[in-house]
Amino acid sequence: MARSNGKSIYLQGVRDGAPFILVVVPFALLFGVVATEAGLNLAEVMGFSVLVIAGAAQFTALQLMVEEAPTVIVIATALAVNLRMAMYSASLTPYLGRAKVWQRACVAYLLVDQSYALSHLKYENEPALTLSERLRYFFGVITPVAPGWYAASFVGAVAGGAIPPEFALDFAVPITFLAMIAPALRTLAHVAAAVVSVLGTLALFWLPYGTGLLVSAVLAMMVGAQVELWMGRRT
Repeated sequence: MARSNGKSIYLQGVRDGAPFILVVVPFALLFGVVATEAGLNLAEVMGFSVLVIAGAAQFTALQLMVEEAPTVIVIATALAVNLRMAMYSASLTPYLGRAKVWQRACVAYLLVDQSYALSHLKYENEPALTLSERLRYFFGVITPVAPGWYAASFVGAVAGGAIPPEFALDFAVPITFLAMIAPALRTLAHVAAAVVSVLGTLALFWLPYGTGLLVSAVLAMMVGAQVELWMGRRT
């Protein structure tokens, strides 16, 4: 029975993660195309996608590299874009913190927006899940997502020039983040942080090498934390 239940929850994760292929594949195709056009060879494109496995950070770093920004700026900006992963990790620790070291290492590597959003929602809604079931669900979610990202990056790098411009692959970028961010705006603190990040980025667009994004990220986190403290005092 336990084995059947484990298989069932893994397959449920696969089913829940599968729809993200509709946006992950165009997103990765676009990265493969843009990276190749920027001068990266196939090995560099695939190394980027496999090692970083973070679309937003990859596009940000690539743009700064094209602009010949200093290496420290490229790294700092990419880290700032991916800073949310640290918050994702902290959020999942109460559910997965007792896993074995190698399991936590795999979760850390495969922790992306899609695997976090679905897994955290699942854990919140079903607190009775065992540690094994939580891990099975997490790896189920990422099963269709990660291979799709790798494969589409490869295709984009190899055959990107043959993809017609009419396909408008760049639609996947905003749709992906809207689909994941919108449901997460559940409290005033979340909304405040999102608003500050958007307004800050627009207001500071003139700063060199996209450093306005770094400033906006810090401001958004500060505002979100302060609003959360204020709400806590009121309750």
